[in-house]
Amino acid sequence: MEVLELARWQFGITTVYHFLMVPLTIGLSILVAAMQTAWVRTGELRHLKMTKFWGKLLLVNFAMGVVTGIVQEFQFGMSWSAYSRFVGDVFGAPLAMEGLVAFFVESTFLGLWIFGWDRLQKRVHLMCAWAFSLATMASAYFILAANSWMQHPVGVTFENGKPTMNSIWAVLTNNTALAAIPHTLAGAFSVAAAFLVGVAGWHLWRRGDHADVWRSSLRLGGWVGVAAFAVLAITGDAQGKLMFEQQPMKMASAEALCHTEKPASFSIIAIGDVSGANCEDVKTFNVPALLSFLAHNDFKTEVKGVENLVGEYQAKYGTNYPDDPMLGSLAGKPIDYVPNLPVTYWGFRTMIGFGAVSAGIGVLALWLTRRGRVPTARWFPWLVLGGIATPFLGNSAGWIFTEMGRQPFVVVPNPTGVDGVWMFTAQAVSRLTTGEVWTSLIALTTVYAALGVVELYLMRKYVRGGVDAVMPPKQKPDKTGDDTLAFAY
Repeated sequence: MEVLELARWQFGITTVYHFLMVPLTIGLSILVAAMQTAWVRTGELRHLKMTKFWGKLLLVNFAMGVVTGIVQEFQFGMSWSAYSRFVGDVFGAPLAMEGLVAFFVESTFLGLWIFGWDRLQKRVHLMCAWAFSLATMASAYFILAANSWMQHPVGVTFENGKPTMNSIWAVLTNNTALAAIPHTLAGAFSVAAAFLVGVAGWHLWRRGDHADVWRSSLRLGGWVGVAAFAVLAITGDAQGKLMFEQQPMKMASAEALCHTEKPASFSIIAIGDVSGANCEDVKTFNVPALLSFLAHNDFKTEVKGVENLVGEYQAKYGTNYPDDPMLGSLAGKPIDYVPNLPVTYWGFRTMIGFGAVSAGIGVLALWLTRRGRVPTARWFPWLVLGGIATPFLGNSAGWIFTEMGRQPFVVVPNPTGVDGVWMFTAQAVSRLTTGEVWTSLIALTTVYAALGVVELYLMRKYVRGGVDAVMPPKQKPDKTGDDTLAFAY
C-alpha cells in the first residue's frame, strides 16, 4: 500500500475507534444530569443510585474518549499536513473553539462534579453536572461545524491558492452543520439509550437487589431510544435533501444509482456486484419514486446517476490528476470520481438497519416491563446486551458512508460556492514514507487495542458490581435525619 492508502486507513481506524466513546459520553452525560435532577427535586434514593451507577460508567468512558481524542488533533500534522496548510485558516477556528471553550468547560465542571459530592450544595453540584453535559454537546457542535465545512465550504474567499475565512458566522451556521448536529446528537442518545436498556435489562432479569433502579433505568432508556430514532429519521431526511443539492455523487452512490432516473426509485436491497458503475450485473428491489421524494419532496424529481455525474465532474474538475510527484502513482492518472459503491450502498443500509433494530429492542423492552412485569425469558438478557452494539454499529456505518461517499475529495466543492475551494484527498497527504506511516499505524492500533481491553475490563467490573459497587457504606443520619448525603465518590 502507498502512503495515501495507509494514511487513510490510519485516520479511519483511529476516528471510528474514538467515535465509539463520543456518542456514549454525549448521550449518557445528559441522562445522568437528568437522573440527578430527579433526585434533587424528589429526594428519592433510587434516583441517586441511578446517578451514581451510570455516572461511574460515564467517567470511565469519558476518560477513554479524551485519551483517544488527543490523537485526532495530531493526525492533521502527522499524515495530512498538506490538507492542514490548505484549510488551516478556516478549519482551525472551530477546532480552537472546541478546545478552548467546550473542552475546558467540560473538564472544569466534570472535576467539580466528581469531587464536589460532599463539598458543594446539591443545586450547585447539579449545575456542574448540567454544565459538563451541555459542554459535551457544544464540543460536538464545533467539531461538526468543522467537518461540515469540508462537506460544504462556505464563509470563505479564495486567496493565494487557499481558502481564507471571511465569516465565522457562516461557518458555524452552515446548513450542512445545522442538519448534521441534531442527527449526530440523536445518534448519541440512541447509543446511551441502548446502553441503559442492555445493562439495566440484564440486572433486572437477574432479580437481584435495587430492582427499582434497574426498572427505572431500562424504561428511561427505552423511551429515549424510541424518541431518538424518530429524530434520526426526521433529521436524516433533511440531510438527504441537502446531499441531493450539495453532493449528488454521494446521493447516487448511496443508491448504487448508475443511470439517471425520473422519477427515481429507492433501492431496498441489491443482489449482485454493486461495485461497477454500469450496474449490468445488479438486480434491485425498489420502491418506485421514493428516492425522488427523499431528494426533493416530490415524486417526479430527476436524480442523476453515477455515469452521468462522472462526465459533469470531469468537465468541472478535470479528467486527470496533476502530474505532480507528490501524488505518487496517481500523478497524471485519470481521476476516479466514483466512491467505493459497495461501502456507500451497504453502509447506508447498515446505518438505517441497526438504528431500527436498536429502537425495536427498546420498544420490546418497554412492552415486557409494562405494569411492573419482570422479563423471565432466557433470551432476554442476550437480546438487550447484544442490542447495546446496534447503535454503535449504526453510527459507525453512517460516518463511514459520510466520509467515503465524498471521495475523491477531502474538501468537497460547493456547487454554489467560490471556485477553487476544493481539494482532492490525494493532494492532502504529508510527505512521508510508507515505513513511517506503517510504524504509526501499527503503534496506534496496538495502543488503541490495549485501551479497548482496559475500557472493557473497567466497564465489566462496574456493570457487574451494580449499585453496591458505587454507593458508599451507609452512614449515620445527620441532624435532620437525612442519610442520603453520604454519597461522596
